[in-house]
Amino acid sequence: MVWRVSNASGRGVFYLGMAGALALGTWLFQRDAITVGTIYLILHYLKQLHNPMADIAQRMGVAQSASVSAQRVKELLDTQSAIPDRGRKAIATEGLSVEFDSVSFAYSPGTPVLRNVSLLLEPNRVLGILGRTGSGKTTMSQLLFRLYDPQDGSVRLGEVDVRDVPSAELRRRIGLVTQEVQLFQGTIRDNLTLFDPSIQDDRILESIMALGLEEWYRRLPSGLDTELKTGGGQLSAGEAQLLAFTRVFLRDPDVVVLDEASSRLDPWTEHLTNQAVKSLLRDRTGVIIAHRLGTVVLVDEVLIMEDGRVIEHGAQQALSNDESSRFHRLRQVGLEEALA
Repeated sequence: MVWRVSNASGRGVFYLGMAGALALGTWLFQRDAITVGTIYLILHYLKQLHNPMADIAQRMGVAQSASVSAQRVKELLDTQSAIPDRGRKAIATEGLSVEFDSVSFAYSPGTPVLRNVSLLLEPNRVLGILGRTGSGKTTMSQLLFRLYDPQDGSVRLGEVDVRDVPSAELRRRIGLVTQEVQLFQGTIRDNLTLFDPSIQDDRILESIMALGLEEWYRRLPSGLDTELKTGGGQLSAGEAQLLAFTRVFLRDPDVVVLDEASSRLDPWTEHLTNQAVKSLLRDRTGVIIAHRLGTVVLVDEVLIMEDGRVIEHGAQQALSNDESSRFHRLRQVGLEEALA
């Protein structure tokens, strides 16, 4: 906006100057004070000044925009988190359990999202969380990742309250994949490593192969050097999810949370994603928030949420075989339709 105003102002001043010089030149020519050649030279010299003046105006606009952007970045960096990071406790080195102990939470007073939620997920088990939109599923993943703190109760990772764990350590031990994947302008390599030059290509390729994504990798026009624009517009939603899975696998977390990460897959990537999810969850504790029946069959336990409460929790196979269970009825009618 600043550049447009400066550029328009510069053009206006130039055209006014040209009109004034032409009028003055005509007046002087009529009095035999100058020749037509002199008028031409005056106009020619004025025209030569236009480009440098326009360049200066453009640079001034860019400088002002940069100054405003820098101020906004400074304000962002100066913003203090509302979640205090005073934790000092260590958590187990491997085999982490996940526990919600009488957890209640509301984003705004008087509007509870979770109501006295309790569950225990043993190490290396995978939990599938089902429920309609607004039932509190995503909120549970955010509390585990400690983007918020509960008003009542506690969330534990490896029997340690997440509020007592340093935030950097907590988020190193948990890998989170959502349906919205943030991609940056740069190469596939940059987006997988988050611009960490210490991660070698061999390790990246090993992760891709371990997730069974060779076919996806072969389709990249320049391999790891394939350039992405901001937002990764040239990738489908499914391909972006595959990149996010590889990004998490590289970090080697102990707990993996997939928040409806397979809800927007195209047919070509669906079979690749199922294989990648299996590899990603192997020997890890996992939480899958999903609507797709194909994803739920990967879990050991099922938890069904409704209006912020747990209405059913148990082993997936047992609930599938129990004709009186809510999960059995959901499978009969189809999860996508029932939970829409």
